[in-house]
Amino acid sequence: MALVRVLEIENFRAVKSLRWLPSPGVNCLIGPGDSGKSTILDAIDLCLGARRSLSFTDADFHALDFGHPIRIALTLGALDDPLKNIDSYGDFLVGFNSATGVVEPEPGSGLETTLTLQLTVQDDLEPEWTLVSPRAQAAGRTRNLNWADRTRVAPARLGVTGDTHLTWRRGSVLTKLTDGKTDASKELTRAAREMRDAFDQKDLKELAEPLKLVKAAAGDMGVPVGAAVQALIDAGSVTFTGGTISLHDEEGVPLRALGLGSSRLLIAALQRKAAEKVTTFLIDELEYGLEPHRIIRLLGALGAKEEVPPLQVFATSHSPIAVAELNAHQLHIVRRNGGQHTVRRASDAGDVQGTIRAHAHALLASSIVVCEGGSEIGLMRGLDQHFTASGETSLSACGATLVNGNGDETFSRATALQSLGYWIAILRDSDKPAPTAAEAAFIAGGGKVFAWGGGRALEQELFAALPDGPVSELLELAIETKDRALIEAHIRTISNGANTLGDLETEALIDGLAPDSRTLLGNAAARFGWLKTISTMETAGRTIVGPAYGEADASLTSVIDGLRDWVEDGSR
Repeated sequence: MALVRVLEIENFRAVKSLRWLPSPGVNCLIGPGDSGKSTILDAIDLCLGARRSLSFTDADFHALDFGHPIRIALTLGALDDPLKNIDSYGDFLVGFNSATGVVEPEPGSGLETTLTLQLTVQDDLEPEWTLVSPRAQAAGRTRNLNWADRTRVAPARLGVTGDTHLTWRRGSVLTKLTDGKTDASKELTRAAREMRDAFDQKDLKELAEPLKLVKAAAGDMGVPVGAAVQALIDAGSVTFTGGTISLHDEEGVPLRALGLGSSRLLIAALQRKAAEKVTTFLIDELEYGLEPHRIIRLLGALGAKEEVPPLQVFATSHSPIAVAELNAHQLHIVRRNGGQHTVRRASDAGDVQGTIRAHAHALLASSIVVCEGGSEIGLMRGLDQHFTASGETSLSACGATLVNGNGDETFSRATALQSLGYWIAILRDSDKPAPTAAEAAFIAGGGKVFAWGGGRALEQELFAALPDGPVSELLELAIETKDRALIEAHIRTISNGANTLGDLETEALIDGLAPDSRTLLGNAAARFGWLKTISTMETAGRTIVGPAYGEADASLTSVIDGLRDWVEDGSR
């Protein structure tokens, strides 16, 4: 059955312009919120769905620009014989070059024979579906797909809820399982007269095989339906129509009463069984209502792990579990750059599978701060909590996330994420020189590096830049975290026995700490990891550094302010 080879969108909702070549199999759209992922699913649904009419409003035009038409075009490949029929579609057949992604005016050698279906909406808000090709245009010919062909290629869509797919009604997966031939009108008429008690499901012999498939699919996915699945009249229905016949468990309870996650799993499994009849499946927020292990089962049901994909799936997700579970070629990153939208296959960046699985959450953000270690992550988290409590915009509200660079791997991790098209900054110590070539390449690619001055590590910077009171609080936090005797031993080691913890505490209390004493404490903290954990530094950032931020030296605040300004710029 037909597969989408090329998608083009112009002036539709969140998307001003987009051209994308999706893959067979799973196409999981990821990226920050409001990047246009759902708009892309809606575009496929509206163009390819079996509808005779649609209602549009001015709000469907990008930026309310109804002076330019909405245009959605899908180039379909893997055509079956009816769609390649010369009498019906001969003038409209075009060629697709998979190597270049170009749609050629004519089918030919080395090209896949395809059809381009286009939906346009002018300012009169009336939708028009047409097949388009240069030859037909030159001949002045226009036509749409036959209704029977449109019905066959129409995608199935699973939104937040899927009640309609658990009944026999137009477009439901159960109707596709029975080839749309289910006719229970006589039984429904009798049932309407004799009410629910008189409904005899035994006469609906055409439902027997689908019910077996439903029971098998439920068993495969671990969805509880009991020993049998029945097709009974749904007592909650207002009218007696084709959709009145729905799935029930062995006790007669409608399966629409299943939990959200269970119903979505069951529908996905049924869609897989109907794959020979319809191969395009749209699913919004695939993780919605599912625990992590059930997200993995859902992806399995959609064929994510199979070498030959049984379905072409278009999905959106904000789940790190889904990102980590899928392969790089199944992940498609949606980005908006000015008026242009792009969808980029993650695998096009090279060997990034390890980076994706290690930092799955980062791919759901718009900008990423790669921190040299856990202490920088903790400090930024703590400061973010402090600033947010004071009414300032949080990092997450700006679409930013923090990633651990793991010391010497900082630049390699940042560069890998940068290659995927993300807005990347590095926050690092300067006690060790940066790798010259790696830093130059990262900056040339648009990256930004923020580092503490004076060749200092973070702990050295904090003990040098904060006022006396907060420095004493940092020391107290280290004692509380590590034990007083251990801190005492560290100070003696660093000072070669010239200083004790008691000496430094007295100095801080009477005269304030001298620069040499601050340096000694910073060196000890950095060398022996007094505040090295994320949680400890997060506490320091929230309760010590944040409240003293206005009195701290510019050597600290200029770096933090620069980074926060960079994050805010990336959200615009």
